[in-house]
Amino acid sequence: MPTIQIMSVIGSAVPAPLRKLGVLACWYLMHDGEPVSGPLTSLSAAEQQAATFRLRA
Repeated sequence: MPTIQIMSVIGSAVPAPLRKLGVLACWYLMHDGEPVSGPLTSLSAAEQQAATFRLRA
C-alpha cells in the first residue's frame, strides 16, 4: 500500500489563482515527496481523496 501524506501550504505558497479567490491555505496529497494531487481547498477534501487513493492501491 502506498504511503500517502497530506501536506498543507499557507500564504504565498498557495498558488496565485487560488490566492486571487481569497484562499489562504490549500492541501496536496504527497507520495515519496512528490505531489500526486492538489491543490485542494479543504482538509476534508484532501482526506477524502487520500482515502480513495489508498483504496485503489
